[in-house]
Amino acid sequence: MKAMILAAGRGERMRPLTDHTPKPLLKVNDKPLIQYTLEKLVNAGFTEIVINVAHLGQQIIDYFGNGQAFGAAIEYSNEGETALETAGGIINALPLLGDEPFLVINGDIACDYSLSALLNQEFQLAHLVLMDNPPHHPEGDFNLSKNGILSEQGADKLTYSGIGAYHPELFKQIPQGVVKLGPILRKRMSEQLISGEKHNGFWMDIGTPKRLEELKKIVNEGSVLI
Repeated sequence: MKAMILAAGRGERMRPLTDHTPKPLLKVNDKPLIQYTLEKLVNAGFTEIVINVAHLGQQIIDYFGNGQAFGAAIEYSNEGETALETAGGIINALPLLGDEPFLVINGDIACDYSLSALLNQEFQLAHLVLMDNPPHHPEGDFNLSKNGILSEQGADKLTYSGIGAYHPELFKQIPQGVVKLGPILRKRMSEQLISGEKHNGFWMDIGTPKRLEELKKIVNEGSVLI
């Protein structure tokens, strides 16, 4: 099973840190955020990896190269200077991802979810890992039913973690370009084709300088391994 790391975002909320450094290369304990993600993937058995890049993306390419030094085989999906949003980035990378289901993970999160659990996960078009809603996203994203099916409606919504397994069929017939993922998922949720699970462990979306500093403190204290 191949994996894709989403690393093409501009990181506007991280400015000025991202004016000269792509957000996934911002460091925690002298190691880039995206390297934690890559190492976690390799340790879980994902060694064929696609990374999409855009803003300052050459820095990511120069850092990882072909991935051999990290125990992986890395290919890059270059979106130019303007990122294509999540779904647009995945669609652009489909020729590299192939015809089998693949994992997608955001390059700017820290999470102790066991990625190897998705290697044998059965699902139809997508299977998403959800979390309790963080303070900066109290309304949540999707409702998780008792039978594991996701829906757009519901009082007890959870937040999408940025980790999921996808079937390429989900993106077929959608033109290339700037395309958001949410509307695609919600449309197929109405057909009960999107499943999910809740992770009760550690998760953090490193979207602001404040959260980056919080993660550094957490890692330095040794209270969590990312």
